[in-house]
Amino acid sequence: MVEHIEDFYAVIPAGGVGSRLWPLSRADAPKFLHDLTGSGHSLLRDTWNRLEPLTGPDRIAVVTGRAHRAAVEGQLPGIPDKNVILESEPRDSAAAIGLAAAILHRRHPDVVIGSFAADHVIRGSRVFEFAVRDAVAVAREGYICTIGIAPSEPAIGFGYIKRGGELIVEGARDASLVERFVEKPDLETAKSYVADRSYLWNAGMFISRADVLLAEIEANNPTLHAGLMELAEAWDDRDRRGPAVDRIWPTLEKIAIDYVVAEPAAEKGRLAVVPGHFDWDDVGDFASLAKLNSAGRSDLAILGQNARVLSDAASGIVVSQTSRVISIIGVKDIVVVDTDDALLVTTAEHAQRVKRVVDALKVTGRGDVL
Repeated sequence: MVEHIEDFYAVIPAGGVGSRLWPLSRADAPKFLHDLTGSGHSLLRDTWNRLEPLTGPDRIAVVTGRAHRAAVEGQLPGIPDKNVILESEPRDSAAAIGLAAAILHRRHPDVVIGSFAADHVIRGSRVFEFAVRDAVAVAREGYICTIGIAPSEPAIGFGYIKRGGELIVEGARDASLVERFVEKPDLETAKSYVADRSYLWNAGMFISRADVLLAEIEANNPTLHAGLMELAEAWDDRDRRGPAVDRIWPTLEKIAIDYVVAEPAAEKGRLAVVPGHFDWDDVGDFASLAKLNSAGRSDLAILGQNARVLSDAASGIVVSQTSRVISIIGVKDIVVVDTDDALLVTTAEHAQRVKRVVDALKVTGRGDVL
């Protein structure tokens, strides 16, 4: 039995459509609601299952859109109603995580919160738990802490964190100050980062005392902070919540938490990182999904409960949501996604360009398939 962290509350932001995974991921069924690993559970449920041993079932909050409430609660039947925080519309991660922090701070003034995306894949639960415990120990000392992933390859699809000086904190085995964040590099630069060994992948996991996180938002974006605090003050009053959300939420700036909290904290020497030595992927496109499900083999990965796929000398991935027979012959690194109303065919090399199709469909008024 894993011991719960008594002052710790996990927050799962469950938003975004995942447009590079269209037509599988859509506005009414985003990627976190899908089983993309063959585990038998959605990515959201897998995230819950990873966090529950650390928090217990009563200290996990999910921030999601109103349209997804029923699906989220259907996949997480044990979640308390008060821990489902609904957005009226997407306002990016600073608003989502900041609102959760403000609400939880009012309920539990000394709480440490950790934000973990609903649509990432992590393998190595025990190692993940060790990293979270280290990060919580660092956060108790007043730092904002992130978990950086030890790179397994020179990936160009992820941002990087450069570790600075060692940070000595009781209860944390390996912590460092963050020297700087680096945007997605080109391949040669990524190779140099991996060889350097002081760079980690930025997985977007943030652990902090709620009061410290809110103070950082206030220092860097006081208007956003004021709106979040006003929402939190009304949140647990059912009569006041709805009108407050309708009035305030659409006015909040759309901005990522990296820009409002992480990068300014790094400049002040208040951002720390602990390394995560576990397998992690943000499943950003079908190329990463193919790699995730092929386990390093060069054959064809197949997803879909009733998929009917015939292959001969083919590699890549097929995702099927229909009963059609799909035959793939002599094609390498192919991506086929077959749904009732849309068919995608591309290659792993061009998987990042799927978003352009989504953008084109929006422009041409074909929102019915989005």
